[in-house]
Amino acid sequence: MKTEFTLAQLADPDIKEADKILRACVHCGFCTATCPTYVLLGDELDSPRGRIYLIKEMLEKDKPPTADVVKHIDRCLSCLACMTTCPSGVNYMHLVDQARVRIERDYERPLTERLLRSVLAFVLPRPALFRISMILAGFARPFTALLPTPSVGAASPGLLRRIKAMLALAPRGLPPPGPAAGTVFAATGRRRGRVALLQGCAQQVLAPRINQAAINVLTRHGVEVVLVKDEQCCGALTHHMGQDADALVRARANVTVWQREADQNGLDAILVTTSGCGTVVKDYGYLLREDKTFAEAAERISALAKDITEYLAGLELAPSTQKGDITVAYHSACSLQHGQKITQLPKELLSKNGFVVKDVPESHLCCGSAGTYNILQPDIASRLRDRKVANIALVKPDMIAAGNIGCMVQIAGGTSVPVVHTIELLDWATGGPRPGLN
Repeated sequence: MKTEFTLAQLADPDIKEADKILRACVHCGFCTATCPTYVLLGDELDSPRGRIYLIKEMLEKDKPPTADVVKHIDRCLSCLACMTTCPSGVNYMHLVDQARVRIERDYERPLTERLLRSVLAFVLPRPALFRISMILAGFARPFTALLPTPSVGAASPGLLRRIKAMLALAPRGLPPPGPAAGTVFAATGRRRGRVALLQGCAQQVLAPRINQAAINVLTRHGVEVVLVKDEQCCGALTHHMGQDADALVRARANVTVWQREADQNGLDAILVTTSGCGTVVKDYGYLLREDKTFAEAAERISALAKDITEYLAGLELAPSTQKGDITVAYHSACSLQHGQKITQLPKELLSKNGFVVKDVPESHLCCGSAGTYNILQPDIASRLRDRKVANIALVKPDMIAAGNIGCMVQIAGGTSVPVVHTIELLDWATGGPRPGLN
């Protein structure tokens, strides 16, 4: 793709990177076939190729984005299926993230939308506040039926529609909090390794059992686990909302505490059980590339970051107690299969440990969770969830496994089949408890 940035514009490292990404695009359109919003809506501007044109024009003209540009960029899930499909290696992820930063900086959204986004960006990365908000939402949930039903399919969903979607996602009850930051879990028997486990934000409130299952599996197989003190939200939530200043502050804080832990006590890896977080942590090196103080350390941390299944693949797990009578539909989270290019490992681990693993038809299409997407774009998210649940039903599973809490909550909202994390099944297979239900 031909670009027309000025030399002055190209002096900006972000514009220089955007120019490189844009020039790699050859307009082939392969991305349209795997883009969830294009598959649903059939609008070229709701495809990666269409959004690339909009972003190019916005950046080249260096003018505030129009409402139409914002509408189509907002509809992007950042599922990154387009990057898996693209034969030219276009790094759409870094391009759309840059567009979101520009929109956040230069576009004035309606007041109600600004308030909602501010609340989400403030509450979700703070587990204590998020827990309080979920308790309050649980009280409010029974009254959602009293709210007027907004028209579905509007170009930009209104506040009421988003509030109803948010309350619908709230759980009916919350489990007790998990272990505190700073806790170290000793390995059973001879120590074979030492890792840090990302505590997460929403996950430690909604499902602390996931990290507990990871701790069980790791310590059972000789790996010491530390929950690093002063760790923060990985920054994914605010990063994907275009609030990079907040995201980078969190990234620097995590790089600092993880590097200190690695230097003082040693770390073989930083493990992540939420693939959306893992994709961003693995990108810290890029996000902080222009920061002379943190660039080198960020690269080191990104290299240490691994999805839990990546690390377990290098361990010889205990013989499975499963007898092959549980059929598991494996939902491949977008952030895992497209963002981190991890596709076979989770399925292989489950199969080797006694589960009958079935691929889900249209597995490349997003379930509609995508961080805060199912709140900010509830109509599209609901259609994608229903499509995903229908495809899962085709394989008639006993359980559904996924590697991302957002996907788990989203899918569980549309099915009665138990939705569990991959690590919960591996814990069960190697001597742990049977996973809880939805």
